[in-house]
Parts: sequence; structure tokens; C-alpha cells
Amino acid sequence: MAFIKILSFLILIYGIIGLFLSFALINGKDKYGNATGEKKKIVFPFHKIAIVVGAVIFFIAMVIVRIGAQDAGVLVTPRGVQNEELHTGWHIIMPWNEIYIMDKTLWVYTCAHNAKEGQKRDADAIWAPTKDGIKMGFDVSVSWRIIPDEASWIYANVSENDGGSSGRYYWLEENVIRPKLKSALALTVSNYTPIEVYSTKRQEIQDNIISRMRAEVKKFKLTIEQVDLREVFYNEEYEKSINSKKLAEQEALRLIEVTKQKEEQLKQAEIEKNIAIQKAEGEAKALQIKGTSIAQNPKIIDLEWINKWNGQLPVYMMGSGQGVMLNLPNK
Repeated sequence: MAFIKILSFLILIYGIIGLFLSFALINGKDKYGNATGEKKKIVFPFHKIAIVVGAVIFFIAMVIVRIGAQDAGVLVTPRGVQNEELHTGWHIIMPWNEIYIMDKTLWVYTCAHNAKEGQKRDADAIWAPTKDGIKMGFDVSVSWRIIPDEASWIYANVSENDGGSSGRYYWLEENVIRPKLKSALALTVSNYTPIEVYSTKRQEIQDNIISRMRAEVKKFKLTIEQVDLREVFYNEEYEKSINSKKLAEQEALRLIEVTKQKEEQLKQAEIEKNIAIQKAEGEAKALQIKGTSIAQNPKIIDLEWINKWNGQLPVYMMGSGQGVMLNLPNK
């Protein structure tokens, strides 16, 4: 569009210069360059057509406005701001009206514990108490945008003095997004325990914050796309107490394990003792039975000797009462 305006302006200038010079007279000259004394007009070909064409093109370029895909146009007439927004495409706007472009893309506002990670240069995490009264810190990001069909309301009601063309958005972040985020986060987190906030209920908390914020910012013609709890952490004193508790729990678990091992060892020793007792009692009872049997029937000894004999006689034997050694043959 800018190129068309420049081109139409050049054509119009050409026509105007040709028009003015058409009234001027110059001395005529022959083919040898000698003055003839006759007055002639300067001729600019098609200067009248150039004036008409240039004026028409310039007027068209002035009244046609293009709204980009990421913008919403706000029309301001001599009567004031119009409530009907201009959306993506070409629009014919009279020269006495003005168009202000509003950004309808996604903006992200971040609060972070580490300096320079968020919108603030210093640490800017949001702290909120849990159900147990324990304060926890949150690194959180909010994705938001203006409602395109309400761009004229934002233009008319929010000042841009805080940062040029983006001043309205900076004002909205500091005076709407940030306060509503802190309020929604505090009201939501107060319903959960620290463990739930830290782990099991994080998604549920995010969804609740989104619902609360959407309801709160709607009156400012904004919409919330997403809330991300990027990091959750305890204050320093509470974290120390948690670490101490964890160490104590680990030590307790270790002692329990040692106790279990000792109990197993005692059980095993008891089992082995019972086995030994039972074995000894069995052997004693067997000997008792055997002794009783021998006492009642001495021939059992001979039977035992026969059962254990290998069938060979001894080579030497003592003579009965004579003190003489006899050599007995094997056969």
C-alpha cells in the first residue's frame, strides 16, 4: 500500500508540474538553434491525464486499509470510537477517520523465583499458604490475549501511556493479570496440602486457577489461554525441616530393616536348635529302645555281630586262659 501511495503521488506531481508549465512561453528556435522570435508553449504529454489518474489512485490508496492476520482494527471517527472492530482483510475507510491497530496475539506473563526470568528483574515468585498454613512459592506463567471483538473497549478504556503502542498491554499485565493471578492462586492452593500441591494435584490446581482467572478478567475483555505452574518450592526453614524428617525416616527404615534381619536370624537359629533337639531326642530314644531290647534279649548282640561280620576269621587268637597265641589258617 505504501508503494501505491508513492507511485500515485509521483504521477500527481508530474501532472501538476505539466499543468503549470503549460502556461509558460519560451522563445522558439529553428532547426539550427537560432531564435525565431516566436513564442511557444512547453508541452508535457498526458499531464492532464496524469493529474486525474494520480489523484484517483492516491485517493484510493488513502481510503483502503489492510488489517493483518495478527491485528484487530479500531475505528475512530469524528464522533468517537466505534464499537465495531475491523478484522483481517481490506477495508475502505474515509480519510477523515483514523484506524488504530490492536495486537490480538498471545502474551505471556511470568513470575519467577530466579531474577530476570520473569517480567520483573528481581525475584518475583508468588507465595501462597496451603491448607496446613504452610507457605509455598510458585514459578508460574499465564498465557493471555485480548478478545478481538472487544478491542475498541480496551482502546477506549485503557491508557497506553505506560509504553507506547504496547502500553495498554503492560498496564493490563500489571493491573489485571498479576493481581488476578495472585488472588486465584491463593484461593486455590488454600484447599490443598503441601504434598498435593507439590505432586499429585498440580494439574487440578492449574485447571482451577484458569477457571477463576477467566471469570475475573472477562470484565476487562481478556481471555486466559493457559496457566503453567513451572516450579513449586517450600520456604527455606520448612525445606530444612522436611529434609531432616526425610533423614529421620530413612534412618528409621534402616533400623527396621536391621531389626527384620536380626529377627530372621533368630528365627533361623530357633529352627536349627529345634532340629538339633529333635534329632538328639530321637537318637536318645533309639538308644533307649535298643538298650531295653538287648537287656530283654542278649542274643541280639550275637545277631548284630553276625550282621556286621564279613565272613573272615581273625588271623591270631588268644588261647582260652593259656596265654598262648595260635596261628589259625585262613582255610
